[in-house]
Amino acid sequence: MRPFNTLDLGVLVLYLAGVIVWGAWLGRGQHGGRDYFLGNRELPWLAVLLSIVATETSTLTFLSIPGVAYVGTLAFLQLTFGYLAGRAVVAVVLLPAYYRGDLATAYQLLESRFGRATRRFTSAIFMVTRLLADSVRLFATAIPLAFITGWPYGLSILVIGAVTLVYTYLGGIKAVVWVDALQMAIYLLGAAAAVVALQLLVPGGWSGILSEAARAGKTSVLDFSVTAAAPYTFWAGLVGGGFLSMASHGTDQLIVQRLLTCHDLRASQKALVGSGVVVIGQFALFLAIGLGLWAFYGGQAFPRTDEIFARFIVEELPPGITGLLIAGVFAAAMSTLSSSINSLASASAYDFFAPALRVDRDDQRTLRAGKLFTLLWAMLLVGGAIVFIPLSRQAAAVEVALGIASLVYGGLLGAFALGLLLPASRQGHAMVAMAAGIGAVAVLWVVARQSVAWPWYVFIGTAVTFAVGSVAARLAPATAFAQPNAGPPREGIAAEGSE
Repeated sequence: MRPFNTLDLGVLVLYLAGVIVWGAWLGRGQHGGRDYFLGNRELPWLAVLLSIVATETSTLTFLSIPGVAYVGTLAFLQLTFGYLAGRAVVAVVLLPAYYRGDLATAYQLLESRFGRATRRFTSAIFMVTRLLADSVRLFATAIPLAFITGWPYGLSILVIGAVTLVYTYLGGIKAVVWVDALQMAIYLLGAAAAVVALQLLVPGGWSGILSEAARAGKTSVLDFSVTAAAPYTFWAGLVGGGFLSMASHGTDQLIVQRLLTCHDLRASQKALVGSGVVVIGQFALFLAIGLGLWAFYGGQAFPRTDEIFARFIVEELPPGITGLLIAGVFAAAMSTLSSSINSLASASAYDFFAPALRVDRDDQRTLRAGKLFTLLWAMLLVGGAIVFIPLSRQAAAVEVALGIASLVYGGLLGAFALGLLLPASRQGHAMVAMAAGIGAVAVLWVVARQSVAWPWYVFIGTAVTFAVGSVAARLAPATAFAQPNAGPPREGIAAEGSE
């Protein structure tokens, strides 16, 4: 393996230093929690769009998706069709509810409909899920760094986490969003460099790559087979991907926080739906790189599909370009990690700290608490990534992270569906239903993982949650599930008898 030379190191160090300095500059003059976590709702929709795409484009996407095409076909692209459809539903149904009130987190919406206990329960679910899934993502980022430097994974994780923490702590959501936009440009530039390199390194260039891949049946996109066991079919993509997107972009504070930084509903809708269009093109690019790598290596088997693109970056690209690609890997990882840290801190501050101490209107105190929570969650994410190291050989990282999120997303989305579609439902109904939905998917994952693929988990969890909530609302009297802490209906989903 070619060593990481001075030019590559210089490119990487320059990038990391620039991100820290710019992030700190963007965070100057912060005046309170709303400024730190919501940017005073003044961020342009295009920057938010790019931030959404960069946030969901972790190192898993940058490194693992080419590996998916390497060992398979382009069928993964079918998921993005559902991603776009799910975003459209959120833009029409949920975003107007968010913008009817002065909300800081996604889970305030459920408090206004069901009560404070529901808000805390769903926020806690978000925190646990985000901690587990993004610990996996952070570990995946350490793979190429360990390849280049020879550092152990633990040290690599510490370096990545420390750099990300600095600009996230100093800059808040403004730094997160604007640095995300820069980072998206960096990793797409790196991907473009890989495309050019493959054109030069593979005999016949891209026409030869695509011809050879077509003959091997690797360029197929659509699979209309009806089977729950296959993760990448048209139906799993449209239905499973759609429900996954509705949950991740409609109920997950990681994305909802960005949508709430826009000036108004229309801008937020443009950012959300536009991100779905961009994601389709981006996934197509990374999958195409996977086909190019397959042609370059002649279909050679590798111990881990996550390492194929990383190996190509390190061993085959010229000095300087390798540094650019590794900066792209860092960009993809840091955009997701910074977003996770900031959203976890905002949920902690607004869903737990401020209500518990009755300081909801004390913006300065919320800001101070939010910065402390930023430090805490960064340490927990780094620690979680280190814990994942001995488990990393058991499955592809991209599927581990998506599987973790899919376990609970159905319960969250089902709760929002109950609030919107079933006026008779109350806090107790929603809590029991969420527990049933999450529990059902967890059991399914344990006993029938080989029979039901992960893209179906959110759909199943949502269906179980809504069904149990509907039955509970019908069988149990409304007075048995009173909601004394519910806020005024005008601030969120309409409560029974209001709209």
